[in-house]
Amino acid sequence: MTNSAASSPSPSLSPTSANLKAAAGEKRRLTEKEKKANHLASEKKRREHIRDQFDRLSNIVPGLEGRARSEGLVLQSTIEYIRKLMLARREMIQSLEANGVEVPVDYKRQDPMCLETYDADSVTDFLDA
Repeated sequence: MTNSAASSPSPSLSPTSANLKAAAGEKRRLTEKEKKANHLASEKKRREHIRDQFDRLSNIVPGLEGRARSEGLVLQSTIEYIRKLMLARREMIQSLEANGVEVPVDYKRQDPMCLETYDADSVTDFLDA
């Protein structure tokens, strides 16, 4: 018997001897059919997770609630919504500073794109890319 034959389960093994191998801590190898079934199940789970996350975005982003949607529409609307939030945050910081309120640098740095160093057009160009 070759090493490869010794490492793979023999088709002549009875369920009892397979159970003994499992009890001894040896894992049996999956058949191609089992591998395919596992792959299909994990792929289905991945797609469901992605779909669930798009549904979450649809419930969070204004204007998407209860609408039939494509994933492209959800992403486009989410980008537009985030852009509006980022620009509103920038304007709020500028307004506070214009009124003499000192805004801690840490708050400015929380902006993922450091909007205080970019004009609105460059932010729009970045988000459109």
